[in-house]
Amino acid sequence: QVQLVESGGGLVQVGGSLRLSCASTGRTFSRYAMGWFRQAPGKEREFVAAIAWSDGKTYYADSVKGRFTISGYNANNTVYLQMNNLKPEDTAVYYCNTGGSFRPQDYGSWGQGTQVTVSS
Repeated sequence: QVQLVESGGGLVQVGGSLRLSCASTGRTFSRYAMGWFRQAPGKEREFVAAIAWSDGKTYYADSVKGRFTISGYNANNTVYLQMNNLKPEDTAVYYCNTGGSFRPQDYGSWGQGTQVTVSS
C-alpha cells in the first residue's frame, strides 16, 4: 500500500506562486509515473500534470500549460508541482498519485491533499 502526503498549499494572490510537494511511502511506489490532480468545490477531480520516470516526459492539462511545472525524483519517491501565475480558477485541493493514468477514477486511494486558494 502506498501512502501519499501532499504539502505546500496555502493562500496566495492572483499571479502568485506556490510549490507543492508529494512524498510517498510504501512498497509499491510507481516505477512508471506520478501525477497531480485537483478538485475544486462542487467539481469532479481532474488531471493536472504527470511525469513519466522512464524518460522524464511531462504531461499537462491545457488549463495549466505554461504556468505549472512538474518535477520529481523517483529515487526518493517525491514529486513537486511548481505553480506560477496562479489564477482564481486554480483554487482547489491538490492531490498526487502514483501510476500512469490521467483518469482520477482509476485510482483507488488518495492522500489528504493540500488546499490551494487563489484570491483575486
